[in-house]
Amino acid sequence: MLEAGLYLIPTQLSDVPIERVLPVHNIDVVCGIRYFVVESLRSARRFLKKCDRNIDIDALTFTELNEHSDLSDTAALEAMLEPIGCGESVGVISDAGCPAVADPGADLVAIAQRKGYKVFPLVGPSSILMSLMASGFNGQSFAFVGYLPVDAGARQKCLKEMTRRIEREHQTQIFIEAPYRNNQLIADLAQHMPQGMRLCVASDITGVNQSIITRTMAQWRQAQYNYHKVPTIFLMYQ
Repeated sequence: MLEAGLYLIPTQLSDVPIERVLPVHNIDVVCGIRYFVVESLRSARRFLKKCDRNIDIDALTFTELNEHSDLSDTAALEAMLEPIGCGESVGVISDAGCPAVADPGADLVAIAQRKGYKVFPLVGPSSILMSLMASGFNGQSFAFVGYLPVDAGARQKCLKEMTRRIEREHQTQIFIEAPYRNNQLIADLAQHMPQGMRLCVASDITGVNQSIITRTMAQWRQAQYNYHKVPTIFLMYQ
């Protein structure tokens, strides 16, 4: 029997055998939970079947929480946690990686904390931390800024602020882009950012085609690459 609480369940970042990235303890926890809050119902069901093909999916209760959810609807979020008050466990599953990090699950965790429920983060792959580990950049001071603004003016302002933090605070800057714009982002950064600044491009982390490369902007400007539609993390540092 699991202790009642909110369990944050990491998933795979890439399509590799599940035992390669998740400990056995996670599988045991998953098999003991009947209530799940998930980013995508289809992805969650597929993940659970990978954990244990004998799981009875139809006996489980799923609620979706994603970018389309109304995060201001506190009552709806609290309802997702009701089983905990009855002595049950609730599991949170993102589409990839660790829930509640760059993910709507954080709002659910905040409510669980306010209610005094126990929260259990499980071990698993985080693309943000794994890319930082392999970049060679400052791992003591860093910021994940999410997606860069699409608007050209707002993006330029954001990049200037990131450059300021790198130069004055020696802080690693970590960000992402829509996968189909990866190549264009690298080209734009290589052309407009200081040529001595370093950019790490970490793609398909934990996957069979994993690639984590750190170069100066000048080197990226001369390099050949193709990260089109590949899940990628970007990091900048001086």
